[in-house]
Amino acid sequence: MLVRIVLWSLADSKTSIGELRRYLRDESVDEFAEVPGLRFKAWISDEAGERWGAFYLFESREAADQRLPGRMSELAGKDPDLVEEFDVEATVEGRYASEQLSRLGLAFES
Repeated sequence: MLVRIVLWSLADSKTSIGELRRYLRDESVDEFAEVPGLRFKAWISDEAGERWGAFYLFESREAADQRLPGRMSELAGKDPDLVEEFDVEATVEGRYASEQLSRLGLAFES
């Protein structure tokens, strides 16, 4: 398994966190729900620091290397400022494993 962390600074981008939340609701979440080999993806934000990103958990290197959907670089007008990958040493689902994790978060609260 492999984890990828991707971050953009939005301070010098063409978009805002509000616009990106709409993009998640209207387009991106549904697209990523269909990606083979993607076990989990969480979109993350830091509104005060004008940062946006994502945390991916892939089943394999092959899954991580496939072409992924999405237009984040297009919307931001630039490539991510940070892309880091890590091997997964261990996982745990915790006591909430039986609850659904899809479509939670600020983008779905408004």
